[in-house]
Amino acid sequence: MPFVTTSDGTEIYYTDQGRGQPIVLSHGWPLNSDAWQLELKLFADAGYRTIAHDRRGHGRSSKTYTGNDMETYAKDLAVVVDSLDLHDVIVIGHSTGGGEVVKYAATYGQGRVAKVITAGGVPPIMVKSGANPEGTPIAAFDAIREGLLKDRSQYYQDLSAPFYGANRAGSKVSQGLRDEFWRESMLVNLAAAYDCVKAFSETDQTADLEAIGVPMLIAQGDDDQIVPIADAAYKSIKLVKDGTLKVYPGASHGIYGAYQEALDKDILDFIAS
Repeated sequence: MPFVTTSDGTEIYYTDQGRGQPIVLSHGWPLNSDAWQLELKLFADAGYRTIAHDRRGHGRSSKTYTGNDMETYAKDLAVVVDSLDLHDVIVIGHSTGGGEVVKYAATYGQGRVAKVITAGGVPPIMVKSGANPEGTPIAAFDAIREGLLKDRSQYYQDLSAPFYGANRAGSKVSQGLRDEFWRESMLVNLAAAYDCVKAFSETDQTADLEAIGVPMLIAQGDDDQIVPIADAAYKSIKLVKDGTLKVYPGASHGIYGAYQEALDKDILDFIAS
């Protein structure tokens, strides 16, 4: 399997398909690059080189105890991009991956990144504070950590319902999709999963968003039960220099079905524009 090795010896697994302008995809918590299987094929079929990696601690990458923070995630992504010598890159991130690609583009991507795309991205910051009164209370993130320590397998099964909106009336979310969510989640090292909660909820990326100088597509479903849109996409679009906001009525945090079909079309249109 293909890996790149970071300066601290962490092995980062990646998938690389197709030829053309590179698209690099960063997954959400607690998943891995398998979450992008459809996009890996679809975008490669459209004439792009598509690459997706497993974040440290996740999937087939090293099961790390340290470095499970947004800055290190972005630094790891830079190792992937630099090792493959990618230029004119489109970076796409879902959820935590949205924070990762924003941090990467702002810190390491100058001269390499052509466009940035997030879907249900966590920036600018999720946790509630005096400076962010609309945010999610810290107790909600403490409950996630408690669930991981108590019974992570059952926690991931339960989490798949709000993640994909399976708890909504009339939901058409398949059991297979929820099983796949659980399968990918169980590949995360517990220490990495636990520490990542702080990374995705408490990292203030206001300055990162303000620093991005390339066009950015900010996409999110308005029924996102994991990353509230009022505290994410609606705030992010006000911070970037050249942003496009796309809101998907009734869409969940998880990318599937009609939402996935519409989002992937909009991504390809945005890249080509």
